[in-house]
Amino acid sequence: MDEGYRDRSAFIKGAKDIAKEVKRHAGKKVGRHVDKVADEYTKRSYTRFEEEDDDDDYPVNSRANDDEGAHSDSTEGHDEDDEIYEGEYQGIPRNDSVEKADRQGDGVGQSQFRDVAQYEGERRKDQEELAQQYETILQECGHGRFQWTLYFVLGLALMADGVEIFVVGFVLPSAEKDMCLSEPNKGMLGLIVYLGMMVGAFVWGGLADRIGRRQTLLISLSINSVFAFFSSFVQGYSSFLFCRLLSGVGIGGSIPIVFSYYSEFLAQEKRGEHLSWLCMFWMIGGIYAAAMAWAIIPHYGWSFQMGSAYQFHSWRVFVLVCAFPAVAAIAALTTMPESPRFFLENGKHDEAWMILKQVHDTNMRAKGYPERVFSVTTIKTVKQMDELVDMGGEATAWHQRWRIKLTNLFHQVWSNFLTVFNPEYRRITYMMMAVWFSMSFSYYGLTVWFPDMIKYLQKQEYSSRTKVFIKEKVEHVTFNFTLENQIHRNGEYFNNKFLNLKMKSMVFEDSMFEECYFEDITSSNTFFRNCTFIATLFYNTDLFKYRLINSKLINSTFLHNKEGCMLDFSDENNAYMIYFVSFLGTLAVLPGNIVSALLMDKIGRLRMLAGSSVISCVSCFFLSFGNSESAMIALLCLFGGISIASWNALDVLTVELYPSDKRTTAFGFLNALCKLAAVLGISIFQSFVGITKAVPILFASGALAVGSFLALKLPETRGQVLQ
Repeated sequence: MDEGYRDRSAFIKGAKDIAKEVKRHAGKKVGRHVDKVADEYTKRSYTRFEEEDDDDDYPVNSRANDDEGAHSDSTEGHDEDDEIYEGEYQGIPRNDSVEKADRQGDGVGQSQFRDVAQYEGERRKDQEELAQQYETILQECGHGRFQWTLYFVLGLALMADGVEIFVVGFVLPSAEKDMCLSEPNKGMLGLIVYLGMMVGAFVWGGLADRIGRRQTLLISLSINSVFAFFSSFVQGYSSFLFCRLLSGVGIGGSIPIVFSYYSEFLAQEKRGEHLSWLCMFWMIGGIYAAAMAWAIIPHYGWSFQMGSAYQFHSWRVFVLVCAFPAVAAIAALTTMPESPRFFLENGKHDEAWMILKQVHDTNMRAKGYPERVFSVTTIKTVKQMDELVDMGGEATAWHQRWRIKLTNLFHQVWSNFLTVFNPEYRRITYMMMAVWFSMSFSYYGLTVWFPDMIKYLQKQEYSSRTKVFIKEKVEHVTFNFTLENQIHRNGEYFNNKFLNLKMKSMVFEDSMFEECYFEDITSSNTFFRNCTFIATLFYNTDLFKYRLINSKLINSTFLHNKEGCMLDFSDENNAYMIYFVSFLGTLAVLPGNIVSALLMDKIGRLRMLAGSSVISCVSCFFLSFGNSESAMIALLCLFGGISIASWNALDVLTVELYPSDKRTTAFGFLNALCKLAAVLGISIFQSFVGITKAVPILFASGALAVGSFLALKLPETRGQVLQ
């Protein structure tokens, strides 16, 4: 009898243990609201065992077993309802604020039906509390190895953006000849990168506030790398234009995400200075692009061709090399974590705590204090708006679920963008739009106008050395040497041979060629206007009919014409000069960058922005005195060195004026507006090259004056906690 009773007691205790285990696993797999249903089922299933256990003749041993089970549970983590908190497996403290909110919402379900305005008010209150606590946590984490590692990783992404700005401008002189570009096509190729970056800044900036800074930056850099690689190999103008457009779309997300991402790892007293140091990588990108162009493009021997249709010239090698910073940034970024501030704004307490602990431990080990413990136990998280979307269930096709998901994401991004124009941010947004537009219009307009003016001056100087021949008669002569920078008018050429030579900047007007022979001719900037060709043979030349303007062909033949357009070999020295000028212009930014970084937290963002804009405005008036190449180069360096402080202050100010959940959205929108202003500035300023200097100088000075005035109306953010 006793043995039967003991067997029955063991069976009851075993059933009770099974009940507890079932309950524990149910808590791990589903949410708390679902757990309640599971708990009710568990209680109904094992009620009789618990009742019989209360009548057990061995209450002391049973209580001891329960205590033993409780101690076992404590090692795994549990709450009052005996549910598992999985974060405790990794040593993550429990987020009491979230638990309290969840418990208050249980049972009555009243939080699901709160007024939206009241809920938004609670969210703002949570964000304010989080901002204060987050600043304290960053102070405890310190500034050290982790931030410097992230600095160089994000610097590569910013460097890729700087490279992208210069790529098309450097390859355009070669690409326009290689692809037979007309003037309208050449202009579109120069502007396409800005249009792509405009779209990319808006799209990626909005997505970074929804799916994360790191993930969005990885996607955008990957798109940039892939299409930059393809653009190096495609042959047609349309396909090259398309690849550069998508490459610009990819890199457009770099600036808004990089500054927002890095700022969320910086304490208040370090933010202005170190965001300014980060701007140096944009300058490094420009130096890298200029140096690579200088070293690669003029070396025409760095090329190969497959037949006469596929050609891979040195400028394509340069395009390929310019994709390296983006590829390096992708590889380095995979080792870095997401922004913990983004996680906290989206209710992910455990992930944020682990990253902040990683920042703390990395810095403390590097400083020689590995024994210091991360003392933060709980971090405030922001209440989340319920965003339940009916995905249609498992029966719905995968493409329909993805369509619903993407549509919902689009609505979330658009809704977040509209909040930037809410009454509390509207004035700041409009003021920032005006400042960004005026700064970009003047800066990009002038920086593109400078090289064009230098080219114009070089062209004027080259034209002054042009030799003119009038009414010359040449018979039975073989030309096998280079013909360059000449104009021949009303000439007569009888039975002449032009063999294996280059024609550079040659113009024949109202001339007659009779029984002449052209073989193996390579030409650049060479045209025949109103000429007559009688019994003339063209063999293996690039003298296409578009070079024969209003000319007559009588019994003349073209055999084995060279396919495609030939590179322009006449501008080797000019190419070196343009690359050298760009190199000096970007290098001149270094002193201004250093000064702005050292003074940003001392004199404030507004003084830095307005002061630099005023000095830049004054420096524009000196442009009217630049009548030589050396003078224009000096003025370019002066303007670039002064204006960089304005850009640094504007970047810091944009980061600090908007809250975390709207930061990259607002930054992306303003950066997109910046690229639109760049397109307008470049188009307007270029139209006055060789006509007048007064109008571009007046436009640039006026825009900078307006920008400096409006900048003083913005709120100062120095010393404020990052929202």
